Formats: sequence, C-alpha cells, structure tokens
Amino acid sequence: MIIVDTALAKRHAEGNPIRVAMVGAGFMGRGIALQISKYTQGMELVAIANRTLDKARQAYTEAEINTIAEVSSLPELEENIRQGKYSITEDAMLLCEAEGIDAIIEVTGAVEFGTNVAMRAIQNGKHIIMMNAEVDGTVGPILKVYADKAGVVFTNADGDQPGVTMNLFRFVKGLGVKPVLCGNIKGLHDPYRNPTTQEGFAKKWGQQPSMVTSFADGSKISFEQAIIANGTGMRVAKRGMHGPTVLGGTTLKECVQDLYPLEDLMEGPGIVDYVVGAEPGPGVFVLGTHDNPLQQHYLNLYKLGEGPLYLFYTPYHLCHFEVPNTVARAVLFNDAALTPMGAPQVSVVSAAKIDLKAGEVLDGIGHYMTYGLCENADITAAQRLLPIGIAEGCVLKRDIPKDQVLTYDDVVLPEGRLVDKLLEQQAAYFAATESAERDRVLQDLSKAEASL
Repeated sequence: MIIVDTALAKRHAEGNPIRVAMVGAGFMGRGIALQISKYTQGMELVAIANRTLDKARQAYTEAEINTIAEVSSLPELEENIRQGKYSITEDAMLLCEAEGIDAIIEVTGAVEFGTNVAMRAIQNGKHIIMMNAEVDGTVGPILKVYADKAGVVFTNADGDQPGVTMNLFRFVKGLGVKPVLCGNIKGLHDPYRNPTTQEGFAKKWGQQPSMVTSFADGSKISFEQAIIANGTGMRVAKRGMHGPTVLGGTTLKECVQDLYPLEDLMEGPGIVDYVVGAEPGPGVFVLGTHDNPLQQHYLNLYKLGEGPLYLFYTPYHLCHFEVPNTVARAVLFNDAALTPMGAPQVSVVSAAKIDLKAGEVLDGIGHYMTYGLCENADITAAQRLLPIGIAEGCVLKRDIPKDQVLTYDDVVLPEGRLVDKLLEQQAAYFAATESAERDRVLQDLSKAEASL
C-alpha cells in the first residue's frame, strides 16, 4: 500500500502518531516491536502485554527502548500514554480498555485467550489486527460482525501469507482477471510431525516447537487458507485440499497448468489450496482466467502465457516487516488487509494424529494428538465436525483411530469458554434470515458474556 507511507509521514510531521499496543511478545511479537519502534514513522508502540513480563521487556530493549514502566492498573497505563512513556503489563485487558490506544495487535496464537482479547478490543472501540489465524479461522466471521457494529476494523495482517494473498487477489481482480484459486507454497507437509520431531528446527530459529509443528503438520496452512476463503467467498475442492507435491525446485510456471483439476477451478466461486516443493517458496500465488480474447492476447504478450490459467505470484512474505502497514490501513483508511466477507465458507476440523483413547484430554494445535484439515463450512455443520480451534481441553468419549476426523459427539467440551459461545452464535447469526432475528442472537450472547 504505497499510499500508507505518505499518510504516516504526515502523522509524523504533525506530531500525531498512531498509538498501538501489542498482546504477545514471542518470536513474532519481538519482530513487530522492532519494526514499529525503529523503522516506522508516524506510529508508536505504547504498551506490550505478555504473561511473562521479562519477554515484554525484551521486546522493547531489542528495539533499543530502555525506559519502560510496569503497570497493573488502567489509570497507570493511561497516564503513561499521556506522558509518552512505554508500558509493559501482564494484564492484556488493560490495553484493550485504555484511552489513547488506536489499535491492538494480537500475536499469541492462543484461541480462547485471543478470542477474549479481540472481543474486549472491539467492545472498547479499538481496531484489532490478528496475527492469530487460529482465532480468525474459528470465530472470525462473528467477530467481524461485532467489529462492524462497533465501527472498527477486524483484520489479519499484511506480511503474513493470508494478507499477502489477499493483496494479490485484490490486485488480480482489479485487472479484470477472475481469480479462481488462491494458493500457498509450502516446503514440507507431514501431518504426523510433533513438537519432539520439530524441536531442533524450533531451537535454531528461536521459536516454540508447537508453533513450528503447526506449520509442518498442516494445521497452520489450513487456518491460513480458511481465512482466505472466508475473505473471498472461495471454498475447498475436497477435505484437506489437493495439496500436490512437485519435485523440489520446480517453478510454478512449469507446473501450474496441471496442478489442479480444471473443473474445480472453473466451476463455482474458486478454491483455496497449496502446493509442496514448488518455487518461489515460501510465496503465495493466485490463478486467474479471462474470457475476453483480446485481453487474453495482451496477457500472452506480457509473458503470462496462453492460458486458460494466468499465474500471479508474490515470491516472499515478510511477516512482521509489513504489520505496521495493516495498522495504518485500519486506523487511517478503515481498510482491512483480510477480513471475513460474511458467513464462514471454510472451517478447520480436527483429525487424529495418533490413535486416541476414551478419557484422554486433547492437547493443543501443533502438539501430539490432532492436526487440522480444511473442510467446507456447510459440510462441517451438517456432519457436526469438531473445529480444531476448540479441540484443546476436550475429553474424549470414545476411542478414535488415527486420521479419523472428530465430531462434537466424540467429546465433552470444557465449560465456560467464550470461543464456544461465539461459535454457537456464529452458526445462529448466519442461519438467521432477518435482521431482527440476527440482532436477537447478538443480544443473547451479550447476556451470556455477562455471566462468564
């Protein structure tokens, strides 16, 4: 977004920076803190919340900010913001409630906690930037409803693969080319990876083994492609997507015409999918078509080939480097990098990574017991499939064999979670046919929240 740099320069010149706060100070959060604090004019990271204060402090010190105050109350935080001081806290909800903060960046990857942060930020009139595809892919559509009613932006981030894909999708669509596939390029996909197998890689890059595992076992890409589907109206061609593997080093140009069944692309709203082993990894791509013979001739002249599929790609995704652009787009232009367009189109459901036994408690995403698969939302609802975003903490009622998809009937849900209530409300809200009925659904959740 080239327009963003000019707008931020103006805010800098006026001495009126965008004030943003961040929840989470892990590997990605520290990168965001560095980028905003040292390399983004017209924006200030005024506060960081993290359950371990030392990591919040580390995020600031790595950005060469050493005058940091610990706060535990709303008045303390708001006074620091007024005085231009930087704050750290264990209480993320203070950031969501404080005056003087324009937007919240959520970078935890935790589903129940991240859901609460998003809701509280929205309720307090703050834009919410989600570096948390797990929340977005589980209850993003209903959070978008709340954000719209509050007049704020709920969005995924530039730089992360879904945001990069959506920017490319909008570019392609703006050319008059019809996008028929949004794709992701992976170097590895093995649904049976776990934190033990990924420990060495995680240590090398300073990341959590479970986070690394969520990429390797396909759960993360499932969430990423689901939220792209929810933002574009696309679907998946089959459970788990096609996910073809090509010989390492093969360029997309060499293989793209034959990667996916043409009928899956040409019929319906288009699909989300991925490819393993292709170059340029780890980029993203969009396949499009054009029905005008003259424009087809021009596209061929411009080296995009004879069709019927035209390949557009971005060869990299720069994650934390681009997150400030998302903040600026939300605050200054009321524009989302990627946000649900309405009802859920694709969900991420739970499959057994190993043989599971009755009475066991399911562990989290990227751990040892489950992996995530994309499934169309209507099938997910009809078959009562268990979203992996709510699987953690569920108690199994029966044995489940390896690779079987779990259903609600297979588990006992934990009590009192906001994410479960939002999922129920999401289903009811989008099933309602009249606006008055939808308003009643929202009112019912507000009452339920008050009792939590």
